[in-house]
Amino acid sequence: MQTISTLPEGFKGTNDCADVHVSASGRFVCGSNHGHDSIVIFAVDEDTGELTCVDHEPTQGRNPRSFVIDPSATFLLVANQDADTIVTFRVDRQTGRLVSTGHVAEVPTPVCLKMLAVP
Repeated sequence: MQTISTLPEGFKGTNDCADVHVSASGRFVCGSNHGHDSIVIFAVDEDTGELTCVDHEPTQGRNPRSFVIDPSATFLLVANQDADTIVTFRVDRQTGRLVSTGHVAEVPTPVCLKMLAVP
């Protein structure tokens, strides 16, 4: 149906996508750019299902791998494998854009994040 780049125009480096998630609302798709060191945010057109790029948010680290969106869709956490950090962003539910919360956890070589329900 559609082919769309996860990178901003003009990016010349090497990049791989490591993780992709659809928001619980279905309005946004996010992907981690392992090389560009960013999370790309796409808006989903309700009628056609086509994607439009909203933003590329730097992950504040190197080689973002896994990321998760919490069940309330308020926060996105990203694992920066080569920076040894997990960085937390607040999600704007209207635009899909990410804003850093300033919370950074130091974790050796994080590569996978999962949200678990606590009874």
